[in-house]
Amino acid sequence: MRIRVAAAAIVSGAVVLSALALPVAAQAAERKGAAAKPTSFAAKAVQPRDSSGNTKFSHAVINGGKDIVLGTTGTKSVTVTYTATNASGIALTEAFLWQGTDSSTTDGITGGLGTDDDPACTETATQGTYTCKAVFNIHPATDMKGNGVAGTWKLFLGAWDLYANASSNDDVATAAIKKASTLTANATPEPVKKGRTITVTGKLARANWATGKYAGYVSQPAKLQFRKKGSSTYTTLKTVKTNSTGVLKTTTKATVDGYYRYVFAGTSTTAAATAPGDFVDVR
Repeated sequence: MRIRVAAAAIVSGAVVLSALALPVAAQAAERKGAAAKPTSFAAKAVQPRDSSGNTKFSHAVINGGKDIVLGTTGTKSVTVTYTATNASGIALTEAFLWQGTDSSTTDGITGGLGTDDDPACTETATQGTYTCKAVFNIHPATDMKGNGVAGTWKLFLGAWDLYANASSNDDVATAAIKKASTLTANATPEPVKKGRTITVTGKLARANWATGKYAGYVSQPAKLQFRKKGSSTYTTLKTVKTNSTGVLKTTTKATVDGYYRYVFAGTSTTAAATAPGDFVDVR
């Protein structure tokens, strides 16, 4: 990927994300067979704003409209689709995911992600209208080192028409990049006599991109739920908060055979999680 998280130095303070489009020679060296292209979006002396140029971007969908959930290892491929329209035709488009408040200043960007290859665009039956697809291969172990980058990200799109005129829009669509979470549940003792108290423990943890490990998620609410044997419906019994290490612990009375589980609804930075149901035999 050409752009890495927290690489704020790539941003021009005068125009939109000047270094997001690399010089022709650099791009050709980076990708075998890379096509020549205009030097950068910075060639157009415009004031920072959401949109500039004659190319219009629409119908953008990031990851099928779902949150982007990242663990600590492996690669997550995220597809972005969009429409680009320009009566003068389009030679090339570029796509970037970025986080921050202002794409035109170094301090305004907290993270950026680029694609390995240029987006693929195909002209539709309507002249000047193109459907495009970009693929982001995100490696949490290297791309998401700063834990502060979880949350809302924006889609930056740029394009050059057939006359090498640049266009850009730094807020075409948004998506949430969230930390993956895990949740467990264990009900004891088992078996248990009817009417006796059981203790249900568990642990809520989430990905820590800085350490590459999962760590307990502190002071978070999780619902304790129960499903009677033979039923497919869970009922919420109570809400429990995790302690300083992410552990959940509470008690309840056992009346019939069934399954106990914890459910975490998720936050703006962390994905939801549901523990597998733990069966208790009541005698």
